Amino acid sequence: MDRRVQLGPVDTWYGEDGEGEPLVFLHPGGVDSRALEPNLVALTRHFRVFTPERRGHGRTPDAPGPMTFDDMATDTIAFVETVVGGPARFVGCSDGAVVALMVALRRPDLVERLACVAGVFHRDGWGGGVSDPDQVTPQFLVDMYGEISPDGADHYAVVVGKLDDMHRKGPVVTPEQLREMDVRLLVMIGDDDEVTIEHATEFYSSSKRSELAIVPGTSHGLLVEKPELCNALLLDFLVHDAVQTLAPIRRA
Repeated sequence: MDRRVQLGPVDTWYGEDGEGEPLVFLHPGGVDSRALEPNLVALTRHFRVFTPERRGHGRTPDAPGPMTFDDMATDTIAFVETVVGGPARFVGCSDGAVVALMVALRRPDLVERLACVAGVFHRDGWGGGVSDPDQVTPQFLVDMYGEISPDGADHYAVVVGKLDDMHRKGPVVTPEQLREMDVRLLVMIGDDDEVTIEHATEFYSSSKRSELAIVPGTSHGLLVEKPELCNALLLDFLVHDAVQTLAPIRRA
């Protein structure tokens, strides 16, 4: 089911599928919620899943001025308060993971669990691709954008420029801020991701209620490349409580 809601200056499109406890699923940057289809069915078997499309993405028009992670987090907080109506579990991928993290830092009362897939807490964690302003935009992304964007295909170059600028400037969350966050966290990346493994392990080790998953044989597109494995990992985290481990070291 697709719907719209006005969030400040942003006429936001969102999908809503499934039944149960609420789950907010945030798409990567430069694409829209259609990128989440390999994972959506598995999640909707357990949750009422909301898939808002952020400003300048998919069926949500762009807004004047630059794109910032802070503004997108503000939009998402407003979405949870207005549409979801209370706390939810969160899954975010790439830029969506950054937005979800910023929501958890600013409003931990709205985030019951947080899965950050292929996302960073600091801009220095990007190992390539996302942080490369000279990368040529694949034509299929332009075509996908033009299929549903109210701004038209020609506006995609504007969005890419805004995203490049956003990635140069942020995010700039510190390990100290992560240590203060009291939200159960899953950090998940591919073993050949645009997020460096070193950054992912720092993300994990800086958060006191964190878990780490590195999906073998995958890249930044891990949710699409190995959806069954990724869905199993996500559902294990989202559905079940943390187990009592037998030989803890870090968690001792």
